[in-house]
Amino acid sequence: MSETNARTETERDGETADTLRVLLIEDNPGDARLIEEMLRDTEELAQRVSPIESTGQTPEMSRETRLEDGLEMVDTEPTDIVLLDLNLPDSEGLATLERVHEETDETPIIVLTGVRDQQVGVEAIQRGAQDFLVKDEVTSELLVRTIHHAIERARQERERRQQREHLEALNRLNRIGHDITHAVITTETRAELEQEVCDRLAESDAYRFAWIGGVNPGSDRVVPKAAAGVEDGYLDEIDVSVAEDDESGRGPAGTAIRTGQVQVMNDARTDPGFGPWREQARARNYRSSAAIPLIHEDLVYGVLNVYSSSPRAFEGLETGVFARIGDIIAHAITAIERRDALVSDAVVELEFRVEAMAEPLVELSATESCTIAFEQLVGGDDALLAYGSAHGISQEAFSDAIDDTDGIDDVRFLSVRRDDLEFELVAPAAVSLFETIATHGGRVASATIADGEFRFVVELPRGRDTRQMIELIRNQRDDITYLAQRTTERSERSDSGSASVLEEDLTEKQRAALETAYFAGYFDWPRGSTGEEIADRLGIAPATFNQHLRTAERKFFNSVFGE
Repeated sequence: MSETNARTETERDGETADTLRVLLIEDNPGDARLIEEMLRDTEELAQRVSPIESTGQTPEMSRETRLEDGLEMVDTEPTDIVLLDLNLPDSEGLATLERVHEETDETPIIVLTGVRDQQVGVEAIQRGAQDFLVKDEVTSELLVRTIHHAIERARQERERRQQREHLEALNRLNRIGHDITHAVITTETRAELEQEVCDRLAESDAYRFAWIGGVNPGSDRVVPKAAAGVEDGYLDEIDVSVAEDDESGRGPAGTAIRTGQVQVMNDARTDPGFGPWREQARARNYRSSAAIPLIHEDLVYGVLNVYSSSPRAFEGLETGVFARIGDIIAHAITAIERRDALVSDAVVELEFRVEAMAEPLVELSATESCTIAFEQLVGGDDALLAYGSAHGISQEAFSDAIDDTDGIDDVRFLSVRRDDLEFELVAPAAVSLFETIATHGGRVASATIADGEFRFVVELPRGRDTRQMIELIRNQRDDITYLAQRTTERSERSDSGSASVLEEDLTEKQRAALETAYFAGYFDWPRGSTGEEIADRLGIAPATFNQHLRTAERKFFNSVFGE
């Protein structure tokens, strides 16, 4: 179907067309003049076809004398019906009808014949014409009635075809959904599942291409992860984003991720949603598309994009079926990643650089070539306790830098060996960032000041939404730059279950007391810190600290020695 005819079909179905457009392809001037005079002043035809929208209007007539000119007119101008003489200067007989029917597709055609060609008219109906008229027998009333009936029959046929196609599409999608559900059960990894989904969709004759994209951590770009079907370099040519202020983010894929709703583009030739990808889509005969978000709970995994060579291939109930398929895929990815997190020692690390934090210490690392490492961070009610070491710097120089650093209230040295120091810092300014990270399932695994840079690493369980964590951290401070993401192995787990006790059995205050005591040297001999000093750091009474510590010790030792 031509772009123009596709638009006419949409307008007529929605009763938005304001003029009935008739194309007459006739080379005989007398016959053409007769037809034009019959339709020129009649309002009845427009009222019959569209009684609400066309009151007081007469049909708009166009005439061509050659077949090629008529076909060009059909391709460039909206056309509701074609009146066709079979014998033209550049085409004769039923071949003329076949050419027009092939080009106009669903636009109804009425064949004009001579008295001796009535049998040809019957054959024309068998080959796709809606009706035929014998020129010498045409009256104004007969012409109006025939055109009206032809348009009405074409509309009904179109509706029946669309109903059949929708039913076939639903049955097809249900089969695909069943196969994808089976893939969910049988695939071992997320990559295998995503590729299986694309392969299954591309196997269907109804879909030309399918791909799954994920949001690249630290950016707004959507990057391909799996694809199948007729692609021909399409993914290399397009740029897709989730940023609403970016043209490439206002398309179906970016909008689907932002809104969590299926986005449908009905026709690449006319739908503005195709935007900057229109030419690439048309070059590969992608006429319509659907973008299905892959989201489960608060985890955004990406978007499934499906393309068809037919316009309006994702209408009605199909959209709901695709939404359910997206839910199934996202739920399966969640299950796979949570399973992997349970059986694997792998964690995701996100590395960041911060520009305007502890600047005197950062400057010291550049001028003195020293390294300052924070190995353990313990959150208190009002401040963050940081335990770490400094190498290549004297105690005096380090103390002076601390005194000049905003956001650090106090430093206490736990060990001093020439230019190697072990220390405890109190940093109220970092509490907000630390709490944000912890609230969303992460932890600051380490922080390092070296070579004039302050970097820190956030550790997340596999399966968490890394992009969400990156955005949360950026929102806390505008001087933070995301640097890298990597998957690493945890240190070996203890069969005693001590890690489980720390993560599951201890309250936050009990864990803070136990960790602070350990890193502050409370269990060393001689002790690096007294109970009173640690209680003061935590902002609690010594008796309360002692209670939290004893309870935590009992739970910990029960996990080691108990059943």
